[in-house]
Amino acid sequence: MTDTDQQSGAREAGQPPKPIAVETLALLGSNSPAGLSSEEAQARFDREGPNDVPEKRVNWWLVFARKFWGLSAWMIELIAFLSLILQKYADFTIAMALLVVNALLSFLQEQRGSAAVAALRRQLQLTGRVLRDGSWRTLPVRELVPGDVVRVRSGDFVPADVQILDGELHVDQSALTGESRELARGTNEVVHSGSIVRQGEATGMVILTGVRTLFGRTTQLVESARPKLHVERVITRVVKWLFLIVGVQVAAALILSLVEGLPLGEVLPLTLVLLMSAVPVALPVMFTVSMAVGSVQLARRGVLVTRLSAAEDAANMTVLCADKTGTLTMNRLTLTGTLPRPGFTEEDVVQVGALASNEADQDPIDLAFLRAAQERKLSGDAGVRLSFGPFSPATRRTESIIRKGDRTVVRVMKGALNTIAQIAVQDPAERAAIEASAAEAAKKGYRILAVARANGDEPPRFVGLALLEDAPRPDSRRLLDELGALGVKVKMLTGDAIAVAQEISRQLGMGQIVRAPELRSTTDEARLADLVNASSGFAEVYPEDKFRIVQCLQASGQVVGMTGDGVNDAPALRQAEVGIAVSTATDVAKGAASVVLTTEGLANIVDLVKNGRAIYQRMLIWIINKISRTILKSGFVVIAFLVTGKFVISALAMVLLVFMTDFVKISLSTDRVRPSQMPETWNIGPLVRVAVILGLLMVAESLGLLAVGWHWFGLGQDDARLHMFTFQTLLFFALFSIVSIRERRAFWASRPSTLLAVALAGDACVGALIGTFGMAEIRPLPFSQMLLIVGYSLVCCLGINDLLKVILFGESRSPTKPSTS
Repeated sequence: MTDTDQQSGAREAGQPPKPIAVETLALLGSNSPAGLSSEEAQARFDREGPNDVPEKRVNWWLVFARKFWGLSAWMIELIAFLSLILQKYADFTIAMALLVVNALLSFLQEQRGSAAVAALRRQLQLTGRVLRDGSWRTLPVRELVPGDVVRVRSGDFVPADVQILDGELHVDQSALTGESRELARGTNEVVHSGSIVRQGEATGMVILTGVRTLFGRTTQLVESARPKLHVERVITRVVKWLFLIVGVQVAAALILSLVEGLPLGEVLPLTLVLLMSAVPVALPVMFTVSMAVGSVQLARRGVLVTRLSAAEDAANMTVLCADKTGTLTMNRLTLTGTLPRPGFTEEDVVQVGALASNEADQDPIDLAFLRAAQERKLSGDAGVRLSFGPFSPATRRTESIIRKGDRTVVRVMKGALNTIAQIAVQDPAERAAIEASAAEAAKKGYRILAVARANGDEPPRFVGLALLEDAPRPDSRRLLDELGALGVKVKMLTGDAIAVAQEISRQLGMGQIVRAPELRSTTDEARLADLVNASSGFAEVYPEDKFRIVQCLQASGQVVGMTGDGVNDAPALRQAEVGIAVSTATDVAKGAASVVLTTEGLANIVDLVKNGRAIYQRMLIWIINKISRTILKSGFVVIAFLVTGKFVISALAMVLLVFMTDFVKISLSTDRVRPSQMPETWNIGPLVRVAVILGLLMVAESLGLLAVGWHWFGLGQDDARLHMFTFQTLLFFALFSIVSIRERRAFWASRPSTLLAVALAGDACVGALIGTFGMAEIRPLPFSQMLLIVGYSLVCCLGINDLLKVILFGESRSPTKPSTS
């Protein structure tokens, strides 16, 4: 418990707070009647720095330059270098264009990285009332220093962490701590930077500024948050597999060439051709297009994806950390029950509370009573209000004088239990009974208010207790059940007290809730991980707690989603793989999140998960296709070279093949798939095994077809027709393998999307036209040979290979059993 919490608890128990204001004044060297002198303030400003968060300058040129460094970039750069040496300038131009396009796509997605920090910083650009040189003046908040005396009142943002010297405030700290209720702060207590003063006035002294404040630490957490980018890791792993496959074959070709005494200059073109077959030209584009298509679909359902990788990460999400206030709950006080005293009814409690409320003030408590009265149709006999006394720290109650139709004057009031009890309860036994009832309700997390009524000049009578809470959203329980069915655990994070959190947990069917101070006191990382993973949520959390919880879950191998709506949620939203800002979120939260819900409620999170898993399935299909086809192309070319001593395909034909097959598979991003029922994992080892087996089988089949052409069609005497024959063989094997591998069951179990079918048909037509009429140095083939290639490829891929694929997927299926359809 913090000092502020201890002081607040002492005040509620009727004990005077510890007198520490004088000590603080002495410690900070401030003179309350006169404030700091201008000279001393300037000296402290020079020493402590401005009351803001320093902005780290980013060298965007350097960030862009880093996009040309990495395994995928190196492969493309090697191709460009070899093309330049071999004077194949067209290949060099294509390779460089691919390098630049991939770098730009990645760079542009990082431009929004500082949006959340900028939004936080804008909130610090305010002015405040400061006592300097014995006079009050208005200064920019960034010029405040520790020891400054400031004045805050209703409607103000608290400009720094301030200790109250005189006065009492009701502050809204929900943007910082997530607490849904206003907090009373009096002399010697601290109010945090970024809080909003709802009621009261106070003079206070600045004790912390800039990044040392709670608000400033939140800003730094957002800036330091770095979500794990699973897509980048997956791309790197796929490229490594492709590089290994081609590297082994190139090494074998080089060794055998040296044994045979072939000049190195004749082997380099083979290396260029093989590298062209291996580079995943369309992989970054495929990822981007798949996630963009999914994002468009989600946008139609009220889910705006602001970081494309979040759509894919939603497929892997295993834990959702949900902020309570405004996310699982309505962020609106609701009158959920009453405890009337003998002689009164529940309707009496509601009506008296509503009469002691004023709609014009738009106070959350007043609105709760007025809504309850309207729902129960109790507002018709309200009478005429003669006067209304609003809540103030001095009275701690609201009070109305009402004249009924028979000219009876009724005095009604509502407020804190102790305040109303002192006025309306004289019997100590009755007061003890009321306090016992209130204590029992408080254990369930309710906020307790008392109401009383007096007819004419009679003494006030205690009518009863009203129980208020920030009720769960109507769809929250259904959301938790649906996410649970999808294998996603939900953990509630809230700044509210443990009793409030436990009651919400009970209503939503969740489990154990732990106080965040237990996390802060835990230094053993293993015990911390156990505590975080075992609990269903945490109460009394601060921004750094949420941030630490997300990091702890990520360190234990979880893929984390985080929902929130306030500044307090921004660091965790930025750190989580899937940061989800709800529709009522602040600009800061929306800037930090990777997903923004544009409609009320949380049901669309289920759509986000299912859509992400569909994207995941499409990407798996692409990866299996790419690896198996890389084995096909590289294995076919290397073995044919070693057997015949010839390059069976030209560099131009290979470049053409790469573009025609890789980019047609981008249409896989629209294919029909069936999401799995459990979180996905990027464990591509079993998939690589399936792809390798299918790739090796296609190598054997295509070499068999080449042997037929070599001996029956005389391809060995005509390199131009040999190159065309090989081009057509590899093209139609690739197209039919896409039709097969897109479905883990038999290929006819589902039909492809319209766009994919059109792309495949278009690619086949273009390939047939090239085979019929030729292109550049590759000559056309007779119609009979074209027909043989198409028929042979169809039988192999959609017959033999498809049957083997079904068997292999049945054997290698993971416990999650992902499937497409």
